[in-house]
Amino acid sequence: MPPSLTSFTDEAAIALDNLADRAANLVNPTIRLGVTGLSRAGKTVFISSLVHNLLHGGRLPLFEPIRSGRVTATRLEEQPDDAVPRFQYEDHIRALVRERIWPDSTRAISELRLTIEYKSASGWNRMFSPGRLSIDIVDYPGEWLLDLPLLAQDFRQFSDATAQLALTGIRTELARDWLDLCAAIDMDAPADEMVARQLATTFTAYLRACKADERSLSTLPPGRFLMPGDLDGSPALTFAPLVGMPETRAPKGSLRAMMERRFEAYKTVVVKPFFREHFARLDRQIVLVDALQAINRGPEAVQDLERALADVLACFRAGTNNVLTSLIRRRIDRVLVAATKADHLHHESHDRLQAITRRLVDRAIQTIGMSGAGIDVMAIASVRATREATVKRDGHDLPVIVGTPMAGEKVGAERFDGNRKTAVFPGDLPDDAEAFFRSIDEGADRLDLPELDIVRFRPPLLEETGGGITLSVPHIRLDRAMQFLFGDRLA
Repeated sequence: MPPSLTSFTDEAAIALDNLADRAANLVNPTIRLGVTGLSRAGKTVFISSLVHNLLHGGRLPLFEPIRSGRVTATRLEEQPDDAVPRFQYEDHIRALVRERIWPDSTRAISELRLTIEYKSASGWNRMFSPGRLSIDIVDYPGEWLLDLPLLAQDFRQFSDATAQLALTGIRTELARDWLDLCAAIDMDAPADEMVARQLATTFTAYLRACKADERSLSTLPPGRFLMPGDLDGSPALTFAPLVGMPETRAPKGSLRAMMERRFEAYKTVVVKPFFREHFARLDRQIVLVDALQAINRGPEAVQDLERALADVLACFRAGTNNVLTSLIRRRIDRVLVAATKADHLHHESHDRLQAITRRLVDRAIQTIGMSGAGIDVMAIASVRATREATVKRDGHDLPVIVGTPMAGEKVGAERFDGNRKTAVFPGDLPDDAEAFFRSIDEGADRLDLPELDIVRFRPPLLEETGGGITLSVPHIRLDRAMQFLFGDRLA
């Protein structure tokens, strides 16, 4: 995190928080794991499946503490932060397992504590005490993370950057009402609450149109405009960037002065508390990415996702920890970027999905990597909703995936009712990630990109044992993700 985003007072408060955390760790060793991602990436599903597999003895062959039999107990415990909503694991897993529906997406921050008891791999350590590690899982929307760069901007910089982006590609048409309104008003006229509200409403409508499924654009700050929560209608959310601001100081009492003041209030009331109370206290981080959705929507969505991920990763205080940083200025020493929904592809395309995702974050990874953070990229499915099969077509074997499409999904001309299974050939991702991105950078049209048939499937039907205990949720590489994120802390 660039120093300009925080003041000396902020850093002092963060240091005090870290000292308190480290003191508590002496009694109860704890790691704080941040889970984030942009909309539809599957944050809620990831946490629910991770916890369910650890609690119910899931198949986790690549998670060394489980494979070696060193884990002796896993349990949920009361979370330590009384002011943070609890991640409602029980409700989410019931939706997945019993009702076979995907749980509601992340709308606000939440937290869950999972404690693992284990035997240390070191015989020397086992002589003194049994091992125990609490994992505080902090779930927060990726859109909130995209707000952190605002701390280093003033209102003019924010307005200029937002207007410049709005004048590119499909955004130009989506932003038309907001741009026209900006052109029609006198920003140096006396402040008018109704004009401010109209600006905020039209700007929010533009952000919503960008986020819609048919476009799937990702760079959409300020994040709370789309997730207002209890701040809905407050002055801190009733502002909008202005286009073509003069370099002169805003006249006192003007609309421009009002917008500037409310932008600063947004940073003070919304962004800084999130940064200090949650983000600056993380030890490890996973960023979930729905790369398939962006690829399916075309070049502009892919470029926008790349821009958003660069902004996201640039926010992390990444690097190796030493005695001083672990006590005062904590760093995130492992970051995992995970492309989700790998079960929507045949396994032959998983490496290709991983290569495209790595290319999406290459520039940001290089920047963070120089400071010593451990970074990995992988393709996963937190919940595997399909199985693989082969069908004959024109005398050739065609690899397909088989699952139950959600009610209303269409495959060709056929619409599904949510109960019947079908086989789908999802298409092939390009085998050369660099060539794929070159074609995008050179202005390839939609027909030059891979044709994917991405179908939304229901969660799998899980059989139960004779005792009525639901078996663990199936997944793809969830165990590999666990090993990277906290396996070393269970050595």
